[in-house]
Amino acid sequence: MREFDFEPVRMPDSVPALRQEVRELIAAEIAAGAFTPQRNSWSSFDPGFSRKLGERGWIGMSWPKRYGGSERSMLERYVVVEELLAGGAPVGAHWVADRQSGPQILRHGSERARGEILPRIARGECFFCIGMSEPDSGSDLAAVRTRADKVDGGWKITGTKVWTSNAHRAHYGIVLARSAPKSEDRHAGMTQFICDMKAPGVTIRPIYNLYGGHDFNEVVFDGYFVPEDMVLGEVGAGWKMVTGELAFERSGPDRFMSTYQLLRETIRRVGDAPDDRQAEEIGRLVAHLATLRRMSSSIAGRIDRGENPATAAALVKDVGTGFEREIPEIVRRILPTEPSLGPGSGFDELLGSAMLRSPSFTIRGGTREILRGMIARGLGMR
Repeated sequence: MREFDFEPVRMPDSVPALRQEVRELIAAEIAAGAFTPQRNSWSSFDPGFSRKLGERGWIGMSWPKRYGGSERSMLERYVVVEELLAGGAPVGAHWVADRQSGPQILRHGSERARGEILPRIARGECFFCIGMSEPDSGSDLAAVRTRADKVDGGWKITGTKVWTSNAHRAHYGIVLARSAPKSEDRHAGMTQFICDMKAPGVTIRPIYNLYGGHDFNEVVFDGYFVPEDMVLGEVGAGWKMVTGELAFERSGPDRFMSTYQLLRETIRRVGDAPDDRQAEEIGRLVAHLATLRRMSSSIAGRIDRGENPATAAALVKDVGTGFEREIPEIVRRILPTEPSLGPGSGFDELLGSAMLRSPSFTIRGGTREILRGMIARGLGMR
């Protein structure tokens, strides 16, 4: 049986100063009243804050300068992302574009797509959504039914995507569609397309969350035209590209820091004299967090070396989302508190928000059942 190896990484010498710079920006923005630390900051949406990060070169950090990037390492980007999440900064507007859509375009897009889109992403002015999931197919991406038909000068897309976060705010979406009829190989005949979410042929319908928020959407493509130079990579290679993209999506600190604000405030509330149960539970959570950080940063180092650690990323996502889902349940056991759904940023509101959001953590980005199948296959167990 094969094993996973999450070897430690050595952070660049620039990291301490960079980390301090991010902390100073967050502190200054909070002091100026620009934002209140978010309960789940990577699902927030603040285009103004994204533009401020773009001005500092903190979006598209590892991309070539000719496409708006800063040519810094993935490990430097990791530190910036980690500090932004720890500080509760509202980073959701540019999140998907910076994390995975931009890198996909950089690797597989046409020169037109790179030149027109990547600099706008890096400036914090262009936002993306992900068109993968479909009705009645759960996390089984191989069951995609959205169809791409070849026409003169490009392709026409017809079909429906669901659970598409921020589709109503995004400028573009990368959409997975069938460009050839189904065959015995379920992973063949799929292609990714860059779609303009504001163009004719795209209809976006809201799906409201348990807590009343409008993040999710249903997106219907009705003969939407995609020009040839907005196809990502080779026609028919969509499955390989999607699995590579998911290494970016599943391995970052966002997969274990969604309830970090609640954990931090719990530690503050318990104070310097925890009882035995509080000390045991909090100690375990902190140790778990440190381990996940080691695993996640190790994958960032592998991506920096040009590797594609998709299976290791699936493990981080499975363990990480289980961890962040566990935090509000433990808090309820060790502290006498009454969760609230009020608009404030106090402890009760943090707990109430986390309780309603946390059931989705182990679903978004791939359900645990699908991920564990991938992990078992990666270990040679199936």
